[in-house]
Amino acid sequence: MTSAALPPPPSRSALFVLFGVVFINLVGFGIVIPLLPFYGQTLDAPPWQVALMFSAYSLGQFVAEPFWGRLSDRIGRKPVLLITIVANALGYLALAFVPNIWLAIAVRLFTGLGAGNISTVQGYVADVTPPEQRAGRMGLIGAAFGLGFIVGPALGGLLTRPDLGALGYQLPIFVAAGLCGLAAIGIAVLLKESRVRADPAAARPPFLGGVHDAVANPVVSRVLLVTLIYMAGFSGMESTFGFWTEARYGWGAREVGLSFMAVGVVSVICQGFLAGRLARRFGEARVLAVGCLVFGAGLIGQVVASRLLPDADYLVPVIMAAGAFGMAVTMPNISSLISRSVDPDRQGAMLGLNMAASSAARIFGPMAAGALFSGVGHDWPYLIGAALTIPAAMMAINAGKAFRRRQAGAAPIVAA
Repeated sequence: MTSAALPPPPSRSALFVLFGVVFINLVGFGIVIPLLPFYGQTLDAPPWQVALMFSAYSLGQFVAEPFWGRLSDRIGRKPVLLITIVANALGYLALAFVPNIWLAIAVRLFTGLGAGNISTVQGYVADVTPPEQRAGRMGLIGAAFGLGFIVGPALGGLLTRPDLGALGYQLPIFVAAGLCGLAAIGIAVLLKESRVRADPAAARPPFLGGVHDAVANPVVSRVLLVTLIYMAGFSGMESTFGFWTEARYGWGAREVGLSFMAVGVVSVICQGFLAGRLARRFGEARVLAVGCLVFGAGLIGQVVASRLLPDADYLVPVIMAAGAFGMAVTMPNISSLISRSVDPDRQGAMLGLNMAASSAARIFGPMAAGALFSGVGHDWPYLIGAALTIPAAMMAINAGKAFRRRQAGAAPIVAA
């Protein structure tokens, strides 16, 4: 027989544990990310090799998310979370001792494979949460991500000691590894399994079976396109923001960091307190579509403000915060729509494909944005990113229509 969801454990306690695990994991991630360029310099690496460390991590996530999601559908969420968190801890420890940049790139690829567990966390949330509350609960997990990414870079900055050479960059990496170990203990001791282990004799789905199922599902196929299109625009903006503000306003790392911290604060508030309420009132698809358009309007707002008010750099974090509202309500509603549109046995696989689409966009979006920034003009990554939010919003509306037909018990729908 196939696996089935267990009677939900106490959802509040389970969510508390997951929130803590995700927060700790993202603090570790946030500690390491800001110091990677400087750590790469201690390995005598040129900038293009340092950039490969970032891409290798996203590539690992792209490959791993569907695999871990499918595996968690079969063997349960808890063992997959344990395996991936422990792999993260080992990856951080290995990074601290690599002798050259190529091994560092390989280690980041391995760590990305271990970090591809977001779909498993989302699958657990879907297992223990009634359908009508999933957008809100996914938002709480998203808030943990945002909060961890606020605390992590700040902690990394405090712990980094450039005057100590390589050792000064190893200390934050050790702390990141320790935090992952703490998260693993929390999972092992406090988290109850949310699924029954699948029958070992049951036929295993083919490796690309999840892709076929996603294409055949009129809701999931459209939502995956929303993720791919929207995240390409977002990651393009994210990767060129520092260069853009330097060119427009003469900003440095401090101002850029504070602006992204403002984005994190808005994301925590919106995902923790607003995403679920808005979804229950207006529906996930409508909120998702509006969120995409609000984010796009924020991108256009930055360009317009820089042209009309070239000295008003104080508007940058304000406009970013407004755009962050749209960004913050997209991902919880994407995850909720997917989990409500597939059988419990397929939730992990479909959520994994969604995160794989996000990782793919994070690989290619910055490449395209960098080419536009250097070859066409500084504003073009923003303008193209804003334009991409329009088809993303249209896909979200179409996904909502397909979802409502499905909920109404209409005849089986074939993908368009």
